[in-house]
Amino acid sequence: MNEMHAPVVLDVAGLSLDANDRRRLAHPLVGGLILFGRNFESRAQLTSLCAEIKAIRPDVLIAVDHEGGRVQRFKTDGFTQLAAMRTLGELWMTDALRATDAATATGFVLAAELRACGVDFSFTPVLDLDYGESSVIGERSFHRDPRVVSLLAKSLMQGLLLAGMSSCGKHFPGHGFVKADSHVAIPVDKRSLKAILAEDAKPYEWLGLSLSAVMPAHVIYPKVDARPAGFSPRWLQEILRERLGFGGAIFSDDLGMAGARVIEGRPVGFTEAALAALTAGCDLVLLCNQSNVGQGEAIDELLDGLTAAQAQGHWTPEPDSESRRLDLLPQTVPLTWDELMRNPRYLAAVERLA
Repeated sequence: MNEMHAPVVLDVAGLSLDANDRRRLAHPLVGGLILFGRNFESRAQLTSLCAEIKAIRPDVLIAVDHEGGRVQRFKTDGFTQLAAMRTLGELWMTDALRATDAATATGFVLAAELRACGVDFSFTPVLDLDYGESSVIGERSFHRDPRVVSLLAKSLMQGLLLAGMSSCGKHFPGHGFVKADSHVAIPVDKRSLKAILAEDAKPYEWLGLSLSAVMPAHVIYPKVDARPAGFSPRWLQEILRERLGFGGAIFSDDLGMAGARVIEGRPVGFTEAALAALTAGCDLVLLCNQSNVGQGEAIDELLDGLTAAQAQGHWTPEPDSESRRLDLLPQTVPLTWDELMRNPRYLAAVERLA
């Protein structure tokens, strides 16, 4: 049994760590931490928070949802406000090569600024197709055409890589077709597997070698499986891993979301949801926005529950999961903010943004 697997990605309540945060970060099952807008007051404070986290756990992956447009957690004190991905798709329609260049510039600026403050990873790019129906995806999508989505995402990922950052394609196999918001409900997509593979899942096939990680959708595709994609061995193992040949890390979407804790019509607790996701094929499970609920009891419940499940043999970590997690950590030393502000590639990238 691999004792070292650390699948839990949690959050912290404030601008610095409290005693509960420190205790949880030291837990052997914690492998990542996701930051939100409430964790940001200034660049200096963010840099200090990241250093504080790494002092406790140097190998922990510090992540954030930083896509551009309305999903960008840090927007002030020098952070560049990035355009929504749809802007790049619109640019593609008038000048495709200018759009790919702007996408690479976006990825580089996004990643270099985050890394200068100590953040390792952003959950980007969004690979969902823009059908014009989804309230939760909307302008976060590059385009309706999976070919355009794939080429712009690949260009953005090249920019991330130039700054030493991995990528995460989301939300597999596709969240763009459904109207409901999975933060509050469970959307249902009634299309056939053939239709989904021909359209929405195409970017995952075409980018399978390039993507570092994938996050599945909290969507049920009843013609394929009764479970949401993130709890489905059929989607994650048979289709994503075997058919599409994906070898990177798989994150669950946030287990704190309403859509995440209903499996086959039955509400489940955090531990059962996490175990279902891990057993289905996720390498890492996210539990967000729980540190600021009471004393963060939900996080302790999850850590205790997984510890007990492992001890009792109800859950055995996938041997490759930990190496997939570690592969997401940057392998290069980031530029400091002051160095970045003088860096020719960064200055050129800011000029080339969409």
